[in-house]
Formats: sequence, C-alpha cells, structure tokens
Amino acid sequence: MFGNLNGWHLIILLVVILLLFGAAKLPALAKSMGQSARVFKGEMKAMKDDDKAADASTTTNVAESPAADTTTPATPGTSDGTRDHKS
Repeated sequence: MFGNLNGWHLIILLVVILLLFGAAKLPALAKSMGQSARVFKGEMKAMKDDDKAADASTTTNVAESPAADTTTPATPGTSDGTRDHKS
C-alpha cells in the first residue's frame, strides 16, 4: 500500500503534519500515541495470557473427568427400558 513512498514523499507528509498540528503539539501527540500503543500491546499480551490459562484449565478438566458412560440408554417407554406395547 505504501510501497511507492520514497524519501521526498515522507518529507512532504511530515511538513503537512507539522503545519496541521503545529510544532508545540507534536511532542504531546507523539507521547499520547506511544502511550496508546503501549496500552494496546499490554492488553493484547493479557488476552493471550488469559487464553493460555483457559486452555490449560480446559485441558486439566478433561484429563481429570471420569470416563464417559458407555452403557446404552434406556429405550423410551417404561422405566426398565422395555416398550409398552398397547394395541
């Protein structure tokens, strides 16, 4: 997307930014951008850590759960599993 930018393009872009925001506001703008990037990076790291913790707890829960019930379920009808054949 920005592969066609060369040195002159970047200089013109910086001059336009300087004219729009003024020299006094540029350090504050850069500082706030840096803080925002730092907060975003920290939140992304926290989300990854939460995902790893959730995956680890899911894995341990599956490993600790008892074996699945392999008996066949009762057929619908009566409580003993036999069908009530009324005609």
